[in-house]
Amino acid sequence: MAKKDFYETLGVPKNASDEEIKKAYRKLAMKYHPDRNQGDSGRDAEAKFKDAKEAYEMLSDPQKRAAYDQFGHAGVDPNMRGAGGGAEGFGGFAEAFGDIFGDVFGGARGRGAGRQVYRGSDLSYAMEITLEEAAEGKDAQIRIPSWDDCGTCHGSGAKPGTKPITCTTCNGAGAVQMRQGFFSVQQTCAQCHGTGKIIPEPCGTCHGAGKIKHNKTLEVKIPGGIDAGMRIRSVGNGEPGTNGGPPGDLYIEIRLKKHEIFERDGDDLHCSVPISFTTAALGGEIEVPTLGGKASIDIPEGTQAGKQFRLRGKGIKGVRSSYPGDLYCHILIETPVKLTEHQRKLLKELDEALRKGGAKHSPGEKSWADKLKNFFA
Repeated sequence: MAKKDFYETLGVPKNASDEEIKKAYRKLAMKYHPDRNQGDSGRDAEAKFKDAKEAYEMLSDPQKRAAYDQFGHAGVDPNMRGAGGGAEGFGGFAEAFGDIFGDVFGGARGRGAGRQVYRGSDLSYAMEITLEEAAEGKDAQIRIPSWDDCGTCHGSGAKPGTKPITCTTCNGAGAVQMRQGFFSVQQTCAQCHGTGKIIPEPCGTCHGAGKIKHNKTLEVKIPGGIDAGMRIRSVGNGEPGTNGGPPGDLYIEIRLKKHEIFERDGDDLHCSVPISFTTAALGGEIEVPTLGGKASIDIPEGTQAGKQFRLRGKGIKGVRSSYPGDLYCHILIETPVKLTEHQRKLLKELDEALRKGGAKHSPGEKSWADKLKNFFA
């Protein structure tokens, strides 16, 4: 059975333009697509769909169309005259069918739908806060870069009085098809960088970008309990997207200033508390600082250097914690300095009295001496 003329199948004259051929195919593909035709009528529609597909595949390729116009069906038969069938026409068909597919299923594709849409880059901002601010939280203002449409070209990027033109490399698609054997790979157009437009005369104010960079003030809420290294995400305050793409986000990274008294370890706090030689020996009550004020610690008689006291709930309540951490006070025993002669005499008398009392007054010293004796033995 003789094959039907491709032009007749699509319902276009032989001098039809590429756009007319594509429109005709789109119309037939939408009408006879198998998903729109079920039951007995579906088989006839499927045959017509395949005929329209074959006709468009041949006539959309300039080389195949020229061979068909000169030799008819024999010119595009892969078994005759060395015609290049199969994969050679796949790229043009796939591009058109992609548009059809979107139309059939209610997609948003259309002319220019191939333009590459890119999300804007994320921005990072380092914010340094005090330990008290981290514990309580705060409202802060920061200055960040922002972009607005250029007032000179109104966002077009073109010099006033001129307009961007369609990229001749990708025909406004923003991407080009790279054929590799039976496969077709889509790549961003190197000429227009995915925009689908070329600006012959860029705007002198924005230099073709269409946007002007400036700084804006952003209100930021720092939650109580935040720690160094944590980040706060501000949605949509990053760099603008390309071709209508969404903007990126802003990430605010928290850094803590060094505190004069406390060191933070998660939700816990640590501090060093110096006490006198006398207080360590005799005991007593001392005051220690906390983030909420002052607290008292009872120092037992005979407290040694390095002794650690724990104050429950005097740390920081983290952003993900249900209760605050603890405060650890590390005891430092101060050695008296700049003694008077009288004080020296008293210390010597005390030392003599302690030595007469034996190891019970200096258990650590006795233990250390025994360890050294065993070591050198």
